[in-house]
Amino acid sequence: MTSLFMKIIICPLVVALSAYILPNVNYTAWIQPIIIGLSLAVVGTLMEYIFLKRGTLWTSTFLDFIAATLIVYGVSYMMEGTAVTFFGALIVAVFLAVIEHFTHLYLIRTNKTVKSHA
Repeated sequence: MTSLFMKIIICPLVVALSAYILPNVNYTAWIQPIIIGLSLAVVGTLMEYIFLKRGTLWTSTFLDFIAATLIVYGVSYMMEGTAVTFFGALIVAVFLAVIEHFTHLYLIRTNKTVKSHA
């Protein structure tokens, strides 16, 4: 649950800041990067629950990178007026993957990736 709360704040913020900084990531409404960021937060949390455990740090980070690229690029095309290039989606995914790497490190070191069998 800690991861989801962190992602709900961080992911929309990273997407919105990327849209502000990068010339090849453009959204016409302020809600669009928030929707994409929340989608990334939910998918990322589910992926952590499925894949993240001790020994899978880099694999989980790489899978987050791939998922973020596809979500930012794919979902952006479903929204009217957005203009996100594939290269722009890759850059946003790199930003997110770096943050995810440190989030994964924190979760592994604090044993929050251990699943209960109850």
